[in-house]
Amino acid sequence: MLKNIEKSTILTLKNEVEYKKGQVISKTLSQNEHHSVTIFSFDKGEEISTHESDGDALVLCLDGVGMLTIDGKEYVIKEGESVVMPAHHPHSVYGKEQFKMLLVVVF
Repeated sequence: MLKNIEKSTILTLKNEVEYKKGQVISKTLSQNEHHSVTIFSFDKGEEISTHESDGDALVLCLDGVGMLTIDGKEYVIKEGESVVMPAHHPHSVYGKEQFKMLLVVVF
């Protein structure tokens, strides 16, 4: 079930989270033992440090420019582009510029 988001209306997902100076902001839309759906905003220079997930993680860039590091390799991602971070592989996310993303993790 989706939460924290209006239903039966046209939405612009990137407007569902705002940028805040020096912060990473997240808004969880759905989460259970099978999946997680979250929108994030990163101020320029902010990051989620290296970690691993038990599920494959689809990142869809909604705004700005981000950098994902997967297994030590860097990927620059821009609005409209996507990358899958595979389960059990070390990865991090960095705001190369201000950056918003939709993260869908499937466990």
